Amino acid sequence: MSLRLSTVILPYRRWNEGGRSAWVRAEQLGFHTAYTYDHLSWRSFRDGPWFGAVPTLTAAAAATERLRLGTLVTSPNFRHPVTLAKELISLDDISGGRVTLGIGAGGTGFDATALGQEPWTPRERADRLAEFVPLLDRLLTEDAVTYEGRFYSAHEARNIPGCVQRPRLPFAVAATGPRGLRLAARHGQAWVTTGDPKLYENGTPEQSVEALRGQLAKLSEACGTVGRDVAELDKVLLTGFTPDRGRPLESLDAFVDFAGRHQELGFTEIVVHWPIPDSDFAADEKVFERIAMDALAQLT
Repeated sequence: MSLRLSTVILPYRRWNEGGRSAWVRAEQLGFHTAYTYDHLSWRSFRDGPWFGAVPTLTAAAAATERLRLGTLVTSPNFRHPVTLAKELISLDDISGGRVTLGIGAGGTGFDATALGQEPWTPRERADRLAEFVPLLDRLLTEDAVTYEGRFYSAHEARNIPGCVQRPRLPFAVAATGPRGLRLAARHGQAWVTTGDPKLYENGTPEQSVEALRGQLAKLSEACGTVGRDVAELDKVLLTGFTPDRGRPLESLDAFVDFAGRHQELGFTEIVVHWPIPDSDFAADEKVFERIAMDALAQLT
């Protein structure tokens, strides 16, 4: 499978003050998918503007025609499968079937306490995701769902007419642990990773590649346990969180080298952050656009 290049556009700008133009430009540059983060607030952006993922993607769907749209990632931290399913079906309809749901267990950031709850432990997050994903799968593929679980319930939840994409919009499951990888193997059309977070501060790019190689091997094992061919899943690398940090966006050659190494590992999609001045995602916009337009031609 040829490599795809996508971007993630953080929802920190008002729609009429640069928000809309980024999504339109992403389509013009030929990105496969433009994602956004599904958070209530995030890291250093907490005390500044930050807009909701689903309304942002709905507006992006109206402003574009071909660009795929998605979240990286939605989590149970403040979502419920019943209400999320209704929003996703509506978004898939408005976009003409261009939506991918990135989904993961979430973390201990601001989302974890915004509704007044105590932060869940890693095990609790994994437990919730293990119930959330299969229920959401049903809600997006069945006209009516009744379910009583440990964390989530649905009573005759109606989701007619369902997704434009059949049997439902694709899931891109973010996971590195055994339970999450099994969810990806069973329910995902794609798997997402940001690499090994333990290597971010003091690791090397070579160590990161080996860690990713190990994650891909574990994904293959998880697929084997559910009788699925791992080749059926797209493998998505969200960049910016490996020891390479922003270096791949410093030049076209640097990106081609980075992307080529990860393509050889088996990744089918590389996601880069849309440049944000004075942030961890700062980058030269002219170099960024050149990478978007020219890099894939050098990787075929």
